[in-house]
Amino acid sequence: MDELLAILIVAAGGLAGGLVGVGGGVLFVPALTIFVGLSQVEGESTSLLMIVIVALVGAARQSSYGNVNLRDAAVIGVLSPVGVLIGVVVANEVSQRALELGFAALMMFVAYELVRRALSTSP
Repeated sequence: MDELLAILIVAAGGLAGGLVGVGGGVLFVPALTIFVGLSQVEGESTSLLMIVIVALVGAARQSSYGNVNLRDAAVIGVLSPVGVLIGVVVANEVSQRALELGFAALMMFVAYELVRRALSTSP
């Protein structure tokens, strides 16, 4: 992979994670599949590893501001591996096309919800 492209992908994902708390996966997966040429499963897997690093840095920084609820984080941290295991099994059983369409549908839903909430919030 071209090093400059990798630097741009990581910087964009990290910036998105820091600004809006998406962990960068919203950018990492499409960038890895479109620009780097990874399969959907490879892009998702690589993104998951990168998100761990981004999340640790973001959580440490936000913790210094008092924005981290440790109880909720512990519950999510304990339960997440179960969801990951299920997701890995499903990702390895369904077609590449189904994964791409599922990811696209999820991103469309997230975008819709973000716009809806932004427009319904009073200034």
